[in-house]
Amino acid sequence: MRRCFRPSLFVLLLGVGTAAAAADPANTDRIPDNDPITEQIDAGLRAYREGESRVAIQALQFAVAQIEEQLRAKQLTLLPEPLPGWTADTATSDSGGLAAMIAGTSLTRVYRNEETDSEITLTVTADSPLLSMMSMMMTTPMLMQASPASSAYTYSGFRGVTEKDPAGNTTKVTLMVGTRILIQLDARGEVDQQTMEAYLEALNLTGLEKALLG
Repeated sequence: MRRCFRPSLFVLLLGVGTAAAAADPANTDRIPDNDPITEQIDAGLRAYREGESRVAIQALQFAVAQIEEQLRAKQLTLLPEPLPGWTADTATSDSGGLAAMIAGTSLTRVYRNEETDSEITLTVTADSPLLSMMSMMMTTPMLMQASPASSAYTYSGFRGVTEKDPAGNTTKVTLMVGTRILIQLDARGEVDQQTMEAYLEALNLTGLEKALLG
């Protein structure tokens, strides 16, 4: 009997290939023979050829999940190490499953300076459906200056906006990188512009789009 090619399985097969390429396309020749991801992909293909579609889907779903985990780990290394005199929490990521479909990829790291009781939260968001509105705002000066506390801001050619509360205790910098990446720096306490831009420089904005989006 001729087997029918199931669309759901085709999507999974396509997803495995896409995720593998995104993880590191230049690293394929260094995958070890006993790599568990490769084993699951091979198991999924064997199961599919034998007509066991459900088993194939389970194996390929495992492979996709493992590739996404590797990709998240590499993305987190994009967030810079703390500046001298600062400490940093472990970087976190919301970039898998339903969360990625709704809010895109989100990387966050919190930096602290105990001597000045200051804190900076750095967030990188990519491919969020909300970015289209932010991009429109960045290209419309009147929208950026709608609040007295906000003003237009540029850094290395990238457009953004700064917001300061009237008391001067917090500062927020929002920067668009291309049309698909949003950078946010939320600072509390004694944090000057030079410090915030030092973190932006360490983030390597020019290479960020390629590293996150491929």
